[in-house]
Amino acid sequence: MANSPQAKKRARQQSKTRLHNSSQRSMVRTYIKRIYTALEEGSHENSLKAYQAASPIIDRMVNKGIIHKNKAARLKSRLNAKVKALASA
Repeated sequence: MANSPQAKKRARQQSKTRLHNSSQRSMVRTYIKRIYTALEEGSHENSLKAYQAASPIIDRMVNKGIIHKNKAARLKSRLNAKVKALASA
């Protein structure tokens, strides 16, 4: 356990930050699940709208340091490929 005043403050800040970051990660996962739900329904229009809503959110989480930039690029690439495949099918 933290003994010094600054260590106690850092512990408080870290717990607050952890809660905020987990909330942000959860939000990104929800946006991604919306895309997969639209893909399962087979609706290209809904999946495209969901992808367009999720893409800037994913980029924003990269800028905030919530997820790594390569993970974001991988996610967006795979999701976009699935949306485009649904359009051609």
